[in-house]
Amino acid sequence: MIPDWLHILSLISLTVGAISAIVIAWDESKDPQHMWIMNVVWPVVALFASVIALWAYFTYGKLGAHSKMHAAMENDETPPNKKYTPFPMMVAKGASHCGSGCTLGDIIAEWLLFFVPVIATWFGWKELFAEKIFAAWIVDYIFALVIGVAFQYFTIKPMRNLSVKEGIIQAIKADVLSLSAWQIGMYGFMAIAHFWIFASILDVKLEVNSVEFWFMMQIAMIFGFITSYPVNWWLIRKGIKEKM
Repeated sequence: MIPDWLHILSLISLTVGAISAIVIAWDESKDPQHMWIMNVVWPVVALFASVIALWAYFTYGKLGAHSKMHAAMENDETPPNKKYTPFPMMVAKGASHCGSGCTLGDIIAEWLLFFVPVIATWFGWKELFAEKIFAAWIVDYIFALVIGVAFQYFTIKPMRNLSVKEGIIQAIKADVLSLSAWQIGMYGFMAIAHFWIFASILDVKLEVNSVEFWFMMQIAMIFGFITSYPVNWWLIRKGIKEKM
């Protein structure tokens, strides 16, 4: 049985994440980000990072708001998001940008597999994998990669003024390593949650249609951030990924 305290904690954590995302989205509606894709990134990140994302957005994220960026461009000044954001935070924003694509991809994939489980069989469930989770990870990765590359494309292409083809190529270069590192951290924790915490200790199956599953996913995304952070540091230092 799932203990009451874990169920309540899961509800609280998910609620705080949702409220944090709504607060950011509401603020963006009044003063949107100069780079439109960031209007999606920040609320999505808040779904798992909650109050940490709120702090990061109001401390550093708003430096990239259209009002501040437009004023700097008119005065031919260094953009405030690059002028006042320390490099470690730029790396954190880069990792979070990647993580937002992973988050959306995982949400879509997990619910798709829940409602249409036959898709998991197409990716090896029962024939190659006894556990559905391994097939789900393949689908998660595909969705996360497609969305993640799209997010990178809409970041890199306008900043570098690239063609569509070159923008896609550079987006793939910037996102594949970062996303893979993120998914490794996420999969690692979800494996612990699925096979040890729930199956072994609690003797219960961790289901997608439970608040506990999505609470575990919130924690898993934090682990994804940790494992992708050094990769993003390297990518930004090498100029493969843009400073944000």
